Amino acid sequence: MASKLRSTISNLQVLYEDNHLIAINKRAGDIVQGDKTGDTPLSEVTKGYLKRKYNKPGNVYLGVAHRLDRPTTGIVVFAKTSKALPRLNKLFAEKAAEKTYWAVVRQAPEKHEATLTHWLKRNTKQNKSYAYPKEVPESKKAILSYTLRSTLDTHFLLEVALKTGRHHQIRVQLSAIGCPIKGDLKYGFPRSNKDGSIHLHARSLSFIHPVKKEPISIQAAPPKDPIWDACV
Repeated sequence: MASKLRSTISNLQVLYEDNHLIAINKRAGDIVQGDKTGDTPLSEVTKGYLKRKYNKPGNVYLGVAHRLDRPTTGIVVFAKTSKALPRLNKLFAEKAAEKTYWAVVRQAPEKHEATLTHWLKRNTKQNKSYAYPKEVPESKKAILSYTLRSTLDTHFLLEVALKTGRHHQIRVQLSAIGCPIKGDLKYGFPRSNKDGSIHLHARSLSFIHPVKKEPISIQAAPPKDPIWDACV
């Protein structure tokens, strides 16, 4: 993954910040939290950004409440205080945040809008999930709704609302109806994107602030490329 695709302290795209929260527009090369690759995660980059911005001498607190797949772009919210983190965790666990995603596919879905329900079974060795029409052992119910938002020259933009939060949920459920996401080789798209990304973007997030109790609504612009540019 090219380094220019990763966030750094200098190019970090901050969408929202207050005393308790900071929201970042994640690039496709970013991992949200450290993994076996050893690459610097977005959480550490954001800590470095806060340390420099506020000239903090010691360690910076930052809590991870949710994640996005590495090739996916869009909104990631971190907690800046130990007071906010458990409340943010609860908010996401209880599905009290309204998340909207954009997905670009090359095959138009049969219906312009629909709710999809599958049972997903995760294979940890492959880091992949499989969709089934009925419950199978060790599967979890997955529900999303999509709307066909626009038709591009050779692709289609779907707006997706998640009802559950399962491993690779949007990727596997759209693939299951014959609409794999552009660039997503793992779930059936024939070609990868040159930069290793897939055309899945966490577009908007709305929730009640866990500390201030005020409504918050955040939007993230998709990356700059000809297809995303045609969507905005």
